[in-house]
Amino acid sequence: MSVFKKLVTSFALAGAMFGTPAFAEDVRIALVVKALGIGFFEAAAEGAEQAAEELGNVEIIYTGPTDTTAEGQIEVINSLIAQNVDAIAVSANDTDALVPALKRAMQRGITVISWDSGVAAEGRQLHLNPSSNALIGNMIIKLAADHLPDGGEVALLSATTTSTNQNIWMEEMNKVMGNYPGIEVVSTVYGDDLADKSYREATGLMQSHPDLDAIIAPTSVGIVAAAQAVVDAGKVGQVNVTGLGLPSEMAGAIESGASQSFAIWNPIDLGYSATMLAFELSQNGVEAAPGAEVPMGRMGTLTLDDNNEGAMADPFVYDASNIEQFKSIF
Repeated sequence: MSVFKKLVTSFALAGAMFGTPAFAEDVRIALVVKALGIGFFEAAAEGAEQAAEELGNVEIIYTGPTDTTAEGQIEVINSLIAQNVDAIAVSANDTDALVPALKRAMQRGITVISWDSGVAAEGRQLHLNPSSNALIGNMIIKLAADHLPDGGEVALLSATTTSTNQNIWMEEMNKVMGNYPGIEVVSTVYGDDLADKSYREATGLMQSHPDLDAIIAPTSVGIVAAAQAVVDAGKVGQVNVTGLGLPSEMAGAIESGASQSFAIWNPIDLGYSATMLAFELSQNGVEAAPGAEVPMGRMGTLTLDDNNEGAMADPFVYDASNIEQFKSIF
């Protein structure tokens, strides 16, 4: 018998004697995003890989549909159930539509969390908000109002009508509108997180509202498209584009003046945190319950509220003073 065969036989016997495989399998955590090809989610995937490298025995399955639909995500989730992954961490295209599929996953023993854009409580064990919804809602209107000391007309360019997080942020924004006298929201449109549709919607806003002063886009796809629409319409200095975006994608808009400022949390940290949470719940016996503090590695701990939700960090404002520092990072 060759030395190689002897070694293989020895490992196999050892595994049989102790009742465990000779080699431990990787923990498979699926990071399910709203759609593939979006920079924000690609940065989140980078953070997930950082967590996997830190943990040492984790395989990240980065996946999602080709468009931002609940139907596409349900197909992806069903495939992951069939693969019997250890955990699913999903940024949802619809609050309720994914619940039946995710409940089936949990019934099969798969850990399920949502992050970024949540699902209803019965469809997951916990939800990771990138920041406090109230803080984000206030931030997106404040970014516009800060450059309109005498008030003015603003419009919203969101993702889809069913996007959980954008809808909540706009609700929170409306709650604090009284703090910004003179600011009037004249329209809300939806670009479905598609660059071409978002561009057309932004163009339409400027045509329908010739006195428009700002476009607020709480979506990384919409804000870039709106900034380009402002440049192409020759309205730089007249219409300010703000909201939530990535420094790497918005650096040109800051330079051109189409955007005075915008905000975002770090999507790398968000993907990292989601992965750490999924690992803790699936492998270390941590229970998601109100008041629980769930470890997130370098990001500290996530404190869960009565709905098993928690916030990662405050949003951060980017403008001409710091965009160069961050544009090469994400």
